[in-house]
Amino acid sequence: MTTRALVITSSILAENGQSNALANRFIDQANARNGINVTQRNVVKNALPHLDISELGAWQVAADKRSAEQNALAAHSETLLAELRATDVLVIAVPMYNLGIPSQLKAWFDRVLRAGETFRYTENGPEGLVEGKRAIILAARGGQYAGTELDSQTPHLKAMLGLMGIKDTHVVYAEGLNMGEQRRDAALKEAFQAIDQLVDAL
Repeated sequence: MTTRALVITSSILAENGQSNALANRFIDQANARNGINVTQRNVVKNALPHLDISELGAWQVAADKRSAEQNALAAHSETLLAELRATDVLVIAVPMYNLGIPSQLKAWFDRVLRAGETFRYTENGPEGLVEGKRAIILAARGGQYAGTELDSQTPHLKAMLGLMGIKDTHVVYAEGLNMGEQRRDAALKEAFQAIDQLVDAL
């Protein structure tokens, strides 16, 4: 049985990004094993515009009633939703920028967090519609933030995933990457080992 993994990368530093190094480790390990099919989406290289009212409005129009412009706008979200639905494991490689996630990654979430598509509102609150999927967050940080009040990134990501119904989430941290070469090397080594173990478990 094949496990389908969707890897989202969001570093503006391209091949020099440490979060991309974590993603590449996952991809290399997955490709070295039978039964894991990896799809990649770089939301910096293939950047999405900020969500605006025109695109939001296009979602509200039935597909057979949309104009050509509305079809083009709606295609952003529909392509990403199809990718998400086709995956078993969502892997998000994310740097920390100013205590948050890159705006490019937020633009991706804005297209897949859609009422009626990935969650719905009920009298008991929102209910996720994306079932049976797992998520792995590969978090690269220059400083030490995990478990502190300054780490608003982890709960934000988990909340957005949970809104869709993805609650089986594992986080791999590589922290202190700008706090000296020795600390960086040790953090990456530990993160790579954790990634290898996660891939083995897929």
